[in-house]
Amino acid sequence: MAEAIATRSLTKKFGRREVLHGVDFAVEAGSVFGVIGPNGAGKTTTMRCLLDIIRPTSGAIRVLGEDPRLGGPELRRRIGYLPGELFLEGRVTGRKLLSHYEAISGPVSPGRIDALAERLGLDLDRHTRKLSKGNKQKLGLVQAFMHNPELLVLDEPTSGLDPLVQQEFHAMVQEAQHQGQTIFLSSHVLSEVQQTADTVAILRDGKIIAVESVSGLREGAVRHVRFSADGITAHDAGALLGAVPGVGHVELLESNGTVTVSATLEGAIQPLVKALGTLQLKDLVLEEPDLEESVLQLYSIPRDSAPEDPSTRRIAR
Repeated sequence: MAEAIATRSLTKKFGRREVLHGVDFAVEAGSVFGVIGPNGAGKTTTMRCLLDIIRPTSGAIRVLGEDPRLGGPELRRRIGYLPGELFLEGRVTGRKLLSHYEAISGPVSPGRIDALAERLGLDLDRHTRKLSKGNKQKLGLVQAFMHNPELLVLDEPTSGLDPLVQQEFHAMVQEAQHQGQTIFLSSHVLSEVQQTADTVAILRDGKIIAVESVSGLREGAVRHVRFSADGITAHDAGALLGAVPGVGHVELLESNGTVTVSATLEGAIQPLVKALGTLQLKDLVLEEPDLEESVLQLYSIPRDSAPEDPSTRRIAR
């Protein structure tokens, strides 16, 4: 499949400080690709390099098949961009500001701007200086989506939005993907990315430490397990769980002939289910995978131990 974005050995220095360290990734056309990482990880710097807002120190970038340094206005019109820090002219209405953006980005279908504003609950006739942070964010989303660009680059797109508007944003992303558009978005909150993205890249200290599909990330995530059983001792229950791949952090409590167990599970659940099938269970709770915990574990991986070949950057099962 064609690639909408590709970087190779992308490096960026500000003076002597290197903030991107050989970043490699590829975004398939028509996909939703999410980058997550703590503040200061390099997400915004990466996006600005892709859009030629800043120039990389070294490395190669291709955006929609072109070098962004050479693409000029024609390439810019094929992209919708929402910056992480949105600064708006305060002496005009939202409608007039979007009219200005339309002249830059290219034709917008009649009624498109009003339809997007209505979906997001945005009053276009208010002066931008009177808008709250959330409404300014809505205005930024309208300008990014309004001309149906081939590529959407969205930096922390749900910042300042209430939960209902966030859900509408997720619907807009899904519709854009259905139309064949590519979406590249960033966040420091995994739950926001996993609702929309097909693939997630985890960025830490300016380096990609893992790239994984959301479904694969879920399979490899940490689950919490709790159960109680009769007819078995705590010692035997511990031995039984110790033979199950991926089980860890086992805590056992034995009282009045009943053993209560808490544990974590990484990976497939079938071996655990098979083992528990031999017990006289009184209660069983298997929680949804804790993706946040898995990602936090990845943040703790020493940089030097991260794989260098991007084809091998996968979360260990």
